[in-house]
Amino acid sequence: MKLEAVELIRLNVPLKSAFRTSFSSVNMHEVVWVHAVTDEGEGWAECGANDRPDYSSEYHTGAMAVLREFILPDLFKLGNDLSAEAVAPTLHWIKQHRMAKAAIETALLDAQLRASKTSFAEYFGATRDKVPAGVSVGIMDSLPELMSFVEGYLNEGYVRIKLKIEPGWDYEPVKLVRDTFGPDLLLQVDANTAYTRDDFDLLKRLDEFNLLLIEQPIFEEDLLGHAKLADYIETPVCLDETIISADIARDAIELGAAEIINIKPSRVGGYIESVKIHDISVANNIPVWCGGMLETGIGRAANLALAAMPGFTLPGDTSASSRYFETDLTEPFVLVDGHISVPTGPGIGVDPIPEIIERFAVSREWIKRPN
Repeated sequence: MKLEAVELIRLNVPLKSAFRTSFSSVNMHEVVWVHAVTDEGEGWAECGANDRPDYSSEYHTGAMAVLREFILPDLFKLGNDLSAEAVAPTLHWIKQHRMAKAAIETALLDAQLRASKTSFAEYFGATRDKVPAGVSVGIMDSLPELMSFVEGYLNEGYVRIKLKIEPGWDYEPVKLVRDTFGPDLLLQVDANTAYTRDDFDLLKRLDEFNLLLIEQPIFEEDLLGHAKLADYIETPVCLDETIISADIARDAIELGAAEIINIKPSRVGGYIESVKIHDISVANNIPVWCGGMLETGIGRAANLALAAMPGFTLPGDTSASSRYFETDLTEPFVLVDGHISVPTGPGIGVDPIPEIIERFAVSREWIKRPN
């Protein structure tokens, strides 16, 4: 296929409540969508970059700049030889910028699969038509507030609770949730790199709560530190920010630094690379699950298809639309008996709602193929 034009759309979508992690607190999901127009059809994708370079080095204004100045000119040059599979090899010379690369690759994959009437789930080799849904609970101002949110999510039917933690908000909230809701609750924690090697004894205290995992406890580049921690504590160590490619996933597994892996397609450069990480993990008996970046329905649809692959044996962060938004930008994803259905239509299987885009759009910019 041939790329004719790309629309970059910036949107500010209000969250139902503030979402706080160890590195930020947000009330607004500031996001960039990529809308690709090819000679075979159109495709949509959501860039995972935040408004600030806090989760990773990327941020949405920077992602738009690298798309505009470097990525799209190279893809336009491919002419009729363009495919989603050609994106990564073509852009290999561009260091990092994986979220920007993932966004355009996903939009092109959506267009490509819509043209062939193939769903993302079929393309990935998914084996389920619905996936169990977990929910990520941010850091709260008080323990009673935390308990109110956790109880509400459990009443909605979520099958797994993930608590964001940081120094000073770890042992007590985890203990309270475990003591209140019992030993059968699937419970895990996420530190987003908030701890250091000096905190191993503190993290070991969490062993008593029989957690599913502790996610990204220390600095993302410290593979050896994570391997040492995995030997020191009983709770399985899961890597998130560290895993930026299939090669890094392989190394982390060989070092013993990753007993579980969180796959976020935007973080690793796209869904094609995500499938490679899935396959490496399965070959090494490492469980994987699908993480989230507060996606609207456009990003959530593709994540659900990925999470339906056989190696995704743990509930992910693919929550219902209502977890974050009063109004999603596609038809909302709904939680039913603790699960969310995987879209079955061509491509990502959902379409943006034009009038809602207009409501939340901050800017819209077209970049067209040179004559």
